[in-house]
Amino acid sequence: MQFKDYYKILGVEKSATADDIKKAYRKLARKFHPDVSKEADAVMQMTELNEANAVLSDPEKRNAYDNLEAKTQARHGQDFNPPPHWDAGFEFSDAPGDRQDYSDFFEQLFGRAASTYRTTPNAGGRGGFRAHHEARRGADHYAKIELDLQDAYQGTQRSITLHGARLDDEGRVVNEEHTLEVRIPKGVREGQHIRLAGRGSPGMGGETAGDLLLEVLFRPDPRWRAQGRDVYQRLSLSPWEAVLGGTCVLHTPGGEAEVHVPAGWKPGRKLRLKGRGIPGPQPGDLYLELDVVLPCADTEAQRAAYAALAEAFPAFNPRSATGA
Repeated sequence: MQFKDYYKILGVEKSATADDIKKAYRKLARKFHPDVSKEADAVMQMTELNEANAVLSDPEKRNAYDNLEAKTQARHGQDFNPPPHWDAGFEFSDAPGDRQDYSDFFEQLFGRAASTYRTTPNAGGRGGFRAHHEARRGADHYAKIELDLQDAYQGTQRSITLHGARLDDEGRVVNEEHTLEVRIPKGVREGQHIRLAGRGSPGMGGETAGDLLLEVLFRPDPRWRAQGRDVYQRLSLSPWEAVLGGTCVLHTPGGEAEVHVPAGWKPGRKLRLKGRGIPGPQPGDLYLELDVVLPCADTEAQRAAYAALAEAFPAFNPRSATGA
């Protein structure tokens, strides 16, 4: 996937106002609209223009896009994959509506949110308002939030800061932050939504406000990862624990656990601790992925111990299919 510089596509500076973007888009649209253009690639050019305009004319999308570009220093046409959770903490208020098939780049950044918005009936918003005013429920807002995996085990209260955006009087994007106290329910899964009623856009004609949907992401942690309600954790063993077995105590997301390791470790082996995954009516399991860590031989005695081990296993060949 290639990075798209939407400012370059529209031929405007990063400091462009909303008016500048509108004028640039209209000028280029007159040139490349397939109904009037003689250009061979008019359809492709028009799609790119529409995509760039969809992002840069929306203060919230533009704010998130600018933040991503500044963090990654990506350039137009460069191979690109967005960093994990790049948009965590950014609040969007798009409304459902017809949308062209945009590039993979757009879909990776904004497509998932757009599909979420389309599940909400009668949601009014920036892109979806009709010209006449009628009574209808306010738009649902949408944001991703990062939590620690332990939060899902315990449930907790968290202060969450969200970044929104608006246009100032000169048509420039202004970042707006607001902080919410959010109750994190015990047993929440990654990808699940926490709904805050009435925190979205105001309704019209006396209808209720929309909701704020917070999609849960687990903050990357080298100690463990979650898949659904199951959790995976590395368990490092000494060579003697791997061969002879033994009991060890380790720290899991749910607290300390005493684990019996059976003798006879094999590559790829896992131990399952039933019900020690993310809590729920049917709690997940905790899978311990076993690997062996070799101790360093820094002293003469330690090197002698390795030499004695080599003498004890003269037929062992780690490069053979069986290791024997």
